[in-house]
Amino acid sequence: MDHYKLYDGEFKFISVIWDTEPVNSTELVRLCADKLGWKKSTTYTMLKRMSGRGLLQNTDTIVTTLVNREQVRQYETETLLNKHFDGSIPSFVASFLRDRKLTEAEAREIRALIDEGGGRNG
Repeated sequence: MDHYKLYDGEFKFISVIWDTEPVNSTELVRLCADKLGWKKSTTYTMLKRMSGRGLLQNTDTIVTTLVNREQVRQYETETLLNKHFDGSIPSFVASFLRDRKLTEAEAREIRALIDEGGGRNG
Protein backbone atom coordinates (compact mmCIF):
# COMPACT_ATOMS: atom_id res chain seq x y z
CA MET A 1 0.00 0.00 0.00
CA ASP A 2 3.00 2.31 0.39
CA HIS A 3 3.02 2.83 -3.35
CA TYR A 4 0.03 5.16 -2.80
CA LYS A 5 2.31 7.56 -0.92
CA LEU A 6 2.58 10.70 -3.02
CA TYR A 7 4.77 13.70 -2.42
CA ASP A 8 3.29 17.13 -3.09
CA GLY A 9 4.58 17.42 -6.66
CA GLU A 10 3.48 13.88 -7.48
CA PHE A 11 0.01 14.57 -6.13
CA LYS A 12 -0.30 17.76 -8.19
CA PHE A 13 0.89 15.88 -11.27
CA ILE A 14 -1.48 12.93 -10.88
CA SER A 15 -4.33 15.35 -10.15
CA VAL A 16 -3.79 16.94 -13.56
CA ILE A 17 -4.04 13.47 -15.07
CA TRP A 18 -7.11 12.48 -13.02
CA ASP A 19 -8.83 15.64 -14.26
CA THR A 20 -8.07 14.97 -17.93
CA GLU A 21 -7.43 11.27 -18.50
CA PRO A 22 -6.96 9.69 -20.87
CA VAL A 23 -4.54 12.38 -21.97
CA ASN A 24 -1.97 12.48 -24.74
CA SER A 25 1.54 12.95 -23.35
CA THR A 26 2.09 16.03 -25.51
CA GLU A 27 -1.09 17.57 -24.10
CA LEU A 28 0.04 16.57 -20.61
CA VAL A 29 3.27 18.53 -21.11
CA ARG A 30 1.22 21.58 -22.07
CA LEU A 31 -1.14 21.16 -19.12
CA CYS A 32 1.74 20.80 -16.66
CA ALA A 33 3.42 23.90 -18.08
CA ASP A 34 0.17 25.87 -17.68
CA LYS A 35 -0.98 24.53 -14.32
CA LEU A 36 2.28 23.66 -12.57
CA GLY A 37 4.86 25.81 -14.34
CA TRP A 38 6.84 22.70 -15.30
CA LYS A 39 9.22 22.22 -18.20
CA LYS A 40 8.78 19.36 -20.63
CA SER A 41 11.69 17.46 -19.07
CA THR A 42 10.13 17.70 -15.60
CA THR A 43 6.84 16.30 -16.83
CA TYR A 44 8.51 13.39 -18.61
CA THR A 45 10.74 12.64 -15.62
CA MET A 46 7.70 12.54 -13.33
CA LEU A 47 5.78 10.43 -15.85
CA LYS A 48 8.62 7.92 -16.02
CA ARG A 49 9.06 7.80 -12.23
CA MET A 50 5.37 7.33 -11.49
CA SER A 51 4.93 4.79 -14.27
CA GLY A 52 7.81 2.82 -12.78
CA ARG A 53 6.01 2.80 -9.44
CA GLY A 54 2.85 1.41 -11.04
CA LEU A 55 0.78 4.56 -10.55
CA LEU A 56 0.46 5.54 -14.21
CA GLN A 57 0.77 4.01 -17.61
CA ASN A 58 1.85 5.59 -20.87
CA THR A 59 0.74 3.43 -23.77
CA ASP A 60 1.17 4.76 -27.30
CA THR A 61 1.56 8.29 -25.85
CA ILE A 62 -1.78 8.04 -23.98
CA VAL A 63 -1.38 8.53 -20.23
CA THR A 64 -3.84 7.03 -17.76
CA THR A 65 -3.76 6.42 -14.02
CA LEU A 66 -3.62 2.97 -12.45
CA VAL A 67 -4.81 4.28 -9.06
CA ASN A 68 -7.75 6.49 -8.35
CA ARG A 69 -8.21 9.47 -6.04
CA GLU A 70 -10.11 7.44 -3.48
CA GLN A 71 -7.30 4.89 -3.13
CA VAL A 72 -4.80 7.69 -2.50
CA ARG A 73 -7.16 9.48 -0.10
CA GLN A 74 -7.72 6.27 1.84
CA TYR A 75 -3.97 5.69 2.18
CA GLU A 76 -3.29 9.30 3.20
CA THR A 77 -6.13 9.28 5.74
CA GLU A 78 -5.00 6.03 7.35
CA THR A 79 -1.40 7.27 7.45
CA LEU A 80 -2.46 10.54 9.10
CA LEU A 81 -4.66 8.78 11.65
CA ASN A 82 -1.99 6.26 12.56
CA LYS A 83 0.90 8.72 12.67
CA HIS A 84 -0.71 11.55 14.61
CA PHE A 85 -3.75 10.08 16.37
CA ASP A 86 -2.83 6.45 17.13
CA GLY A 87 -5.54 5.36 14.69
CA SER A 88 -8.29 7.10 16.67
CA ILE A 89 -10.97 8.76 14.58
CA PRO A 90 -12.54 10.48 17.63
CA SER A 91 -9.15 12.00 18.52
CA PHE A 92 -8.75 13.23 14.95
CA VAL A 93 -12.24 14.75 14.90
CA ALA A 94 -11.72 16.42 18.27
CA SER A 95 -8.44 17.92 17.07
CA PHE A 96 -9.94 19.00 13.76
CA LEU A 97 -12.90 20.69 15.39
CA ARG A 98 -10.98 22.31 18.24
CA ASP A 99 -10.81 25.76 16.57
CA ARG A 100 -13.51 25.30 13.97
CA LYS A 101 -17.28 25.43 13.99
CA LEU A 102 -19.19 23.12 11.67
CA THR A 103 -22.01 24.50 9.60
CA GLU A 104 -25.37 22.84 10.12
CA ALA A 105 -25.06 21.25 6.67
CA GLU A 106 -21.63 19.79 7.55
CA ALA A 107 -22.99 18.44 10.84
CA ARG A 108 -25.94 16.79 9.04
CA GLU A 109 -23.59 15.23 6.50
CA ILE A 110 -21.34 13.83 9.23
CA ARG A 111 -24.36 12.49 11.17
CA ALA A 112 -25.57 10.76 8.02
CA LEU A 113 -22.15 9.16 7.49
CA ILE A 114 -22.12 7.89 11.08
CA ASP A 115 -25.69 6.58 10.77
CA GLU A 116 -24.70 4.72 7.60
CA GLY A 117 -21.80 3.04 9.36
CA GLY A 118 -19.10 5.42 8.21
CA GLY A 119 -19.76 4.93 4.53
CA ARG A 120 -18.56 1.31 4.56
CA ASN A 121 -20.09 -1.11 2.12
CA GLY A 122 -21.46 -4.36 3.48
